[in-house]
Amino acid sequence: MVTAETRVRKPIYKHLYFWVLVSIVLGVVVGYVFPAQASGMKWLADLFVNLVKVVIAPTIFCTVVVGIAGLGNLAKAGGLALRTILYFTAMTTLALAIGLIVVNLVQPGHQGPSIPINDDAAEKTLADAKTAETGVTGFILSLVPKSFLSAFTDGQLIQVLVVAILVAVAVAGMGKRGERVVSALDTVAKVMFGVIKIVMYAAPIGAFGGIAYTIGKFGGSILGKLAWLMGSFYATCLLFVFVVLGGVALYAGFNILKFLRYIKDELLIVLGTSSSESVLPRMLVKLEAAGAGKSVVGLTIPTGYSFNLDGTCIYLTMGAIFIAQATGHDVSLATQVGLLLFMLLASKGAAGVTGAGLVTLAASLQAFEANSAIPAVGIALIVGIDRFMSEARAITNVIGNGVGSLVVARWQGQLDRERLREVLDDPDSVDVDHLLDRQHGDDPEDVEREAVGAGAR
Repeated sequence: MVTAETRVRKPIYKHLYFWVLVSIVLGVVVGYVFPAQASGMKWLADLFVNLVKVVIAPTIFCTVVVGIAGLGNLAKAGGLALRTILYFTAMTTLALAIGLIVVNLVQPGHQGPSIPINDDAAEKTLADAKTAETGVTGFILSLVPKSFLSAFTDGQLIQVLVVAILVAVAVAGMGKRGERVVSALDTVAKVMFGVIKIVMYAAPIGAFGGIAYTIGKFGGSILGKLAWLMGSFYATCLLFVFVVLGGVALYAGFNILKFLRYIKDELLIVLGTSSSESVLPRMLVKLEAAGAGKSVVGLTIPTGYSFNLDGTCIYLTMGAIFIAQATGHDVSLATQVGLLLFMLLASKGAAGVTGAGLVTLAASLQAFEANSAIPAVGIALIVGIDRFMSEARAITNVIGNGVGSLVVARWQGQLDRERLREVLDDPDSVDVDHLLDRQHGDDPEDVEREAVGAGAR
């Protein structure tokens, strides 16, 4: 962290969030003025997200292995993993329940003009959903990659995490030889953070393309038709962030509003790209800079991207009951509870990328169709606005994982609360570019310690 004495406050135009915000505004303008051209700009957002995804798997692998093996105590690592899973399960269950309660109270499916179901609009989503792994067996099988390398090539973060944990346990039992492995992986991680710093210069371009595409392709009449659902969903996400996560943050000793200010750059990038994965590496760096232990952040953030998708969980229950309401199907309370439990499992492993929530919802409806009477083809009702809702899903997911990491860090006794308070009071005291430089190259403090050690020898 850059201290107040050594830090020179950067002008606003040198901050990433400024250029991302400018790009979002330009994207909105281009989307409205040139909708035909803007609807072909999605590739800009896809390019940026794909560039980030190139380094996510090796970064997570190295970070998790170094973090767990660095603990030097497998029992301590097991306790960290258990607390992380218990916390994430509790929060996702609460998110599903809140979505279910709000959609039953507001009943957006009974509001506004009727919307005919277009079977063709649901065809691709339902086809993708048929290949999705659902149920207990499918979920367990999805944890294990087909090969060691396929965990990195298939884009499944949860499989990378499983492989990393296995390697970390093996390395932890190697003694001195294991220390050399940890040192080598730490060096690889530094290379990946160097790549991340380069890739982040393309964030404004990705945000511009994503927003221009969304407005150009979907802006207009469809928003008015489904305004009730969108409004209810956004309101529920805000309720979850400020009431539920706000309460959890208060318990952990920090203010949710200050935390949101601290990660504003990341939230703007997610808003522009509709992908929470696009900021995963930056979240690792920022949370560690805020006082959370490296081993805690290295495990909780990657795990959260598969097990703690709060925004996606809210979307699943609200989307399912909205379809039931809009198509005139009554779903009993017992069936809704059963659907909630099924979706609790189905939501695990849903990647934090654009479209995953829609496919997971369609897969859940297909698997539960005979019991719930909700027609799976009803997914066509919300296909058109899924892109608008994906921003809220992704943003809620990022906030939930950030708060969760700090909470688990405090439970583990690995949260520097004084440092967290200082950082949240003055977010500019953390220069992410400077931190990435230190992650990429040699930490001056480490170099100095090595020099002192060499002199002593």
